[in-house]
Amino acid sequence: MGSGIAQVAAMAGYRTLLYDVDAAMVQKGRAAIEKSLQGLVDKNKLSPADQQAILSRLSGISHIDECVADLIIEAIIEQPAAKTGLFSRLAEFNSGSTILASNTSSLSLDSLAAGIPGPERFIGMHFFNPAPLMKLVEVVNTKHTAEDTTRAITDVARQMGKTPVLCKDAPGFIVNHVARPYYLEALRLVEAGIGDYETIDTLMEASGFRMGPFRLMDLIGNDINYAVSCSVYEAMGQPVRLQPSPVQQEKVKQGELGRKTQKGYYRYA
Repeated sequence: MGSGIAQVAAMAGYRTLLYDVDAAMVQKGRAAIEKSLQGLVDKNKLSPADQQAILSRLSGISHIDECVADLIIEAIIEQPAAKTGLFSRLAEFNSGSTILASNTSSLSLDSLAAGIPGPERFIGMHFFNPAPLMKLVEVVNTKHTAEDTTRAITDVARQMGKTPVLCKDAPGFIVNHVARPYYLEALRLVEAGIGDYETIDTLMEASGFRMGPFRLMDLIGNDINYAVSCSVYEAMGQPVRLQPSPVQQEKVKQGELGRKTQKGYYRYA
């Protein structure tokens, strides 16, 4: 997800830093961006000159003290302590005007803001996977977010060619709250033996959905999708209708996370 956001930023004309503590992951992310851009060139959707210009705006770094920018978009593991710890470290190297944005898909941004220096410049900027293709970005305000921060992020999203939608901090925000039944009811059908993964996906796609629930969960990653389901379930007071699926829980335990591990509900070459 981080490399996809970095690609979007560089394509929008911004000088972009791609940061990870693991230098190998930085190189992997850059390679993914290069492959994506080459695909656009091959389809005549991007000129070779523009491709090189985009790559020239992109730098990979693995030392946190080099991570200095006007806007920092975090896309790390969905664990509150990890996120607040990262933002606190970043605040040490950046100015008080640097906007700190989280790509979290389900964690409480109000809770995260409480542990971050300068919470007025903290905001949610939730992209959808794959970031270069999906147009929607949820811009999520906390009770601390300054109006200038909201305007700046909305402007950046538009500059990136995205459609920003403003919302308040709430379990799952808008999209992930609405989408829970799509995933969970499909999983319940499998649990009850009513249908298998491919049959359910085929039927949903035939009825107009671009991707069936199981193909979509494999694309998102079962670890991420399951974590969001758990987060929304807990935040909403554990309603039975939103109870996470043991089928998906087992997939996560087995490391069958989807496309990124080449096995999920389907196998990938």
